[in-house]
Parts: sequence; C-alpha cells; structure tokens
Amino acid sequence: MLQATVRDFADRELAPRAAALDHTEVFPSENLRAMGALGLMGLTIPEAYGGAGATCAQLALAAEELARACAATSVIHLTHLSLGAETIVRFGTDEQRRRYLPRLASGEHLAAFALTEPSSGSDAADIQTRAATDGNDYVLDGNKTFITNGPEADVTVVFAATDRAARSRGVSTFVVGKGAAGLTITPQHGKLGMRASTTAELAFDGCCVPAADRLGAEGDGFHIAMSILDSSRITVAAQALGIGQAAFEAAVQYAQQRETFGKPLAEQQAIQFMLADMATRLDAARLLTRRAAQLKDVDQPITKAAAMAKLYASEAAHFACDKALQIHGGYGYFNESPVERLYRDQRVTEIYEGTSEIQRIVIARSVLKELAL
Repeated sequence: MLQATVRDFADRELAPRAAALDHTEVFPSENLRAMGALGLMGLTIPEAYGGAGATCAQLALAAEELARACAATSVIHLTHLSLGAETIVRFGTDEQRRRYLPRLASGEHLAAFALTEPSSGSDAADIQTRAATDGNDYVLDGNKTFITNGPEADVTVVFAATDRAARSRGVSTFVVGKGAAGLTITPQHGKLGMRASTTAELAFDGCCVPAADRLGAEGDGFHIAMSILDSSRITVAAQALGIGQAAFEAAVQYAQQRETFGKPLAEQQAIQFMLADMATRLDAARLLTRRAAQLKDVDQPITKAAAMAKLYASEAAHFACDKALQIHGGYGYFNESPVERLYRDQRVTEIYEGTSEIQRIVIARSVLKELAL
C-alpha cells in the first residue's frame, strides 16, 4: 500500500516537473512541501517526534518510487532523512530530539550532512576541520565540500576533529544551525546530474557551537559517521534502483513503439537480450536492497549487506541507463529524451555514500574476516 501510494504521488506530482527542474536547476521547494504534507519528510522519524516511525524496508520502497520519478528530489529527501535526521534520531539526546526532530519530520526544516572535505572524501578518518573547546562551547574551523542541501538546510550535522592526532578516535559530531556566526555557505554549480539538488561548500571560521549541540560523546564521530553511512547505503541502493527502473521502463516503451527493418525494436533479438539483462540485474539489485533493509530492521549486522546492495544496485542502474540510451539510439542522446537525464543522474550513485571501490573494500574485508582460519 505504501509503495502504491508513493508511486501514485510521484507519478502525479514529481515526474511531470522533473525535466524542467533539471533544465533550470531550480530547487524543488514545491515537491518538498507536497512530500511533507504526505508525511514522507518524516517517514522514519519516530512517531513521538512527529514522524511516521516507518521501517528501513518501507523507506527503501518509498525511495525507489521517488527516484523513479525525480532523482534530484530523491537525493534531497534521502540526505534530509537518512543522513541528517537519522543521525539525530540515533545519537541525539532526548532533549536534542525534541528540539530538532518535529520540524524535520513535518518538512518545515531541512537537514544536511557535512562529512566530505576538499582533502578527504573516501578517507573519512582524515578530518581536517577542527573543533576546539572554549568553555561550554566548541569553535569550528575548516571546510566541507559537496554538501547536499547545504544552501537550504536549517540543520546540518557536521563532523570535526577534536583530537587530530587520534584520527578516527578523535572525530566528534555537532549540529550546526542555519545562520550560525562564522559559517559561510557557497553554492557549487555545474553538476553533471541531480541538477535541481543543491550542493555547497561550507566554510567554518571561528564558528561557535554550544556543547549542548554535540551528538554523542567526544571522539565518537567516526563511529557515528560509519554507522549512518552503513544504513544510508541501503537507501542509495534503492535510489539507484529507482533510476534504473525508470530507464528500463522508458526502454521497453520505446522498443515497443519504434520500428526498424519492418518490425518493432522489441522483436529484434539484440534488443530483447538487452531488456532481459536489464530486468535481471535490476531484480537482483532489488533483492539485495530489500535483504539489507530487512536485516537492519531486525538489528542484524548490515555492513557487508549494505555495501553489496549499494555496489550492485548502482552498477545495475548504470547498466540499465546505458542500455536504455543505446536502445533509444540518437534520440536518447538529446535532452528531449528522459533517458539522457537518467543517464546523468545515475552516475553519482556510484560515487557518494562511498565509491564502488570503497564498497568492494568493505565487502572484501567482511568476507576475509568471516572466512579467517
């Protein structure tokens, strides 16, 4: 029922605006208001704080349908919910949850997640941004980059080093509000895809953050980040799956309508093989994604399962978008075709939340540990 509801909403509200939003690169505020009214902005936030208290498995279903209609809107939603809000849900105090979550759940406020830095992407332990104690406050200095929702976020979860020498054991987590003194937000333009989703560089110059806005204990930040990334990889897998599904559906429709050599493309064996491979890979990705989500919902270890889902789903989506464009031929190369946008939007799913190379490292380490003699 949830999947049907979100699909109907996405087809009606998001899909018709997706191409124009991509072209104009305008932040989809109207989409977010509609999603807030439907309860999607607080889908996995506990009911006690105004959310729907949905499971990870339910979020994965919703995420696939949103991304199938508008990938840019889906990345805004997942950053807000699976990264920003989820960190507060899992690691905030009761007081912090009461203070931040109700307005995040309603969609009145938007969340962001600031981990990546100019010199540290995949090496998340190499945090250069510093947080020095000053009485009852912390003073942040440094830079973050490629921060989704950065220009619009009312609440940003920020990771900074309280002890640089300790590397991963010296990272702490903070909530920084919009308009904080010493915080400068510079929008970053020119993205290949996800164009309606805004991205920013955050510069902290003597930015004062109250100690009451630290999430978890001092030094717990790396553990917090890795735990959040584990679970958010499941939703990125679902997002990639939605993009790939949209490309697949567009390819099937075009193959049934387009005629070559006196018959529809869909009757050409070469095209049928492409469609068969697309369908099989997407279905395998869906099963991996749902398995990882269900493991999370019963509090089982998810590091390997989430990495497998994210790796396979993002690469299956890449395959589906590539073959969809090939089936469309020259028409697929122009932006009048939806597969051109999907081809661009998909590519980042193999980069953010850990590149495909990082996922392979995570999987290999897990396998070697499991099979160690």
